[in-house]
Amino acid sequence: MARRFMALSDVAETLDISASQAYALVRSGELPAIKVGGRGQWRVELDELERYIQRQYAATRAMVESPGSPAETTEA
Repeated sequence: MARRFMALSDVAETLDISASQAYALVRSGELPAIKVGGRGQWRVELDELERYIQRQYAATRAMVESPGSPAETTEA
């Protein structure tokens, strides 16, 4: 059976960010997650992580394509 969930440490490694940054994404609601087990460990569904990544690509694309964006002004 394929793995469905990732621990926050794995999410952090995948995104190349710190564990505290991954936790902040969950706490802010940007990255949906659930608490499991008696110790309440956070888990992120693989599909949710992929959707988060796609949203970040879309947001970056929109920023780069918008007139007067920082990306355009630095190239001139």
